Amino acid sequence: MSILVLGINHRSGPLSLLERVSLADTEVPKSVEALVQRDNVREAVVISTCNRTEVYAVTERFHGAYADIRDFFCDQAHVAADDLHEHLYSHHDDQAVRHLFEVASGLDSAVIGESEILGQLRGAWDVAQHNGGSRTTLNLLFRHAIEVGKRVRTDTAIGRGTASVSHAAVEMAVDRLGDLHGRNVAVVGAGAMGEGIAVALHAAGVGEVVVINRSPERGQALAERINGVAFGFERLAETLASADVVLTSTGAGGHIITADNAGLRDRAERPVLVVDIAVPRDVAPDVADLDGVSVLDLDDLTAWAEKGRQQRIAEVAAVERIIEGEVERFSLEAASLQAAPLISSMRRRADEVRAAELDRHAARLDRLDDETRELVEQISRGVVAKLLHEPSVRLRQQAGTPQGERNAAAVADLFDLG
Repeated sequence: MSILVLGINHRSGPLSLLERVSLADTEVPKSVEALVQRDNVREAVVISTCNRTEVYAVTERFHGAYADIRDFFCDQAHVAADDLHEHLYSHHDDQAVRHLFEVASGLDSAVIGESEILGQLRGAWDVAQHNGGSRTTLNLLFRHAIEVGKRVRTDTAIGRGTASVSHAAVEMAVDRLGDLHGRNVAVVGAGAMGEGIAVALHAAGVGEVVVINRSPERGQALAERINGVAFGFERLAETLASADVVLTSTGAGGHIITADNAGLRDRAERPVLVVDIAVPRDVAPDVADLDGVSVLDLDDLTAWAEKGRQQRIAEVAAVERIIEGEVERFSLEAASLQAAPLISSMRRRADEVRAAELDRHAARLDRLDDETRELVEQISRGVVAKLLHEPSVRLRQQAGTPQGERNAAAVADLFDLG
């Protein structure tokens, strides 16, 4: 059995490819179900964020599982395997564990140390559990990963300062314009990213913010938190026409802001900055060609975030030391978990022998009163438990080591456990 991760992220592939492999929230459950139906995948968790789409799997055959998951990406992106190969990365066993811990710690994010990834990992894990993808091994792995992510943010300063993509988007807009005070700002999308953007704008001292969302109720709830106003998508063109800054992050899965939108025409006298952090992008490419319209997307955010990377780079070594120790701890826990079935089989076989001996002497035991018979039962169970205690402890402690493998083989042979 092996843990395998395959993925494409903001470093390995262009934004245009990330858009093609990105999964909407409604697509993730079906993807998990489809993956575990494949011959070589026993467990699966699918993570799809603005920075990455990754599949974590428990497999019996590495090469077969690699092909199954690669084909999943090819089907999602509608590209041939040869075209995908240079952008697809993979890790297995300890390297896969280390990679997930780095993701949870924010080391693999465009904004180093960002905190939004922990909620995204927890959400992906929940979906996998509810759809039959995450069981014993991946449950242990993801529980551990979230613990690691919390620990590095407590024990180091990796998350100090700007530590989310949504906050970075606002800071990038400030960096570009110098100041947002007195500007009309529109936030398109009231999901997790939109909420983060709106809260960051409010914290930055921006006045009224207009929230545009497909669900007016959710948009209104967010607007009330930041003393803004909310409209449905029917007011999008009107809102764009009066906006100086637009930050968009919907899960629409396609372009909702296009060059045909009346609100973006004739802006030469009143320029507008559009920041698009959605994957797939909310803003059509030709919008950037309009007079007076500037468009920034995740590629620009990644480049901008590199400026702030040096502020946290000193913390990376401390985070990596924590991760190294946690990878070792997970390896020991996973090995112990793998020893559990053998220990259970050994104890079951011993109890079968104990029960058979009591049955063999049942006629004589029937002469005993109930209290004495119960005492015999307790004594026999206690003898078995004490005899197997030390072998059980050794099998758990030595699991995953050469000595442990030899002991496990000997126990299986001696107890005829198959």
